[in-house]
Amino acid sequence: MDGRNKRKLGSFGEEIAADFLIKSNYKIVNRNFRIGKLGEIDIIAWDGEYICFIEVKTRRSFLYGTPSEAVSKSKQAVIRNLAGIYLDRYGLNDSKARFDVIEIIYRDKADYDLNIIKNAF
Repeated sequence: MDGRNKRKLGSFGEEIAADFLIKSNYKIVNRNFRIGKLGEIDIIAWDGEYICFIEVKTRRSFLYGTPSEAVSKSKQAVIRNLAGIYLDRYGLNDSKARFDVIEIIYRDKADYDLNIIKNAF
């Protein structure tokens, strides 16, 4: 799969995840939060009293493992760093924070499986 198709699959997965979160009563406050070349957090949302920093991983199969297995220790460190910056920037350091992963196995627009892993790391 070339880079353009991977980005398209990833974007579609993020749309599925956002729809799921909204239907699950999350309040999305930011998408694709990026700071320069430090990295990006896919979705930031409130789930009750928790501010959740959510990584979305979309795959077409389990050939290379589960989508969540693709969230490496280095990617987790990037997300934690960006989350700290976000909390500082918006004066939310006293808030309860959580790191979640949403995994999506995509077959087509109407056929996919979604799994949310709360407190994934």
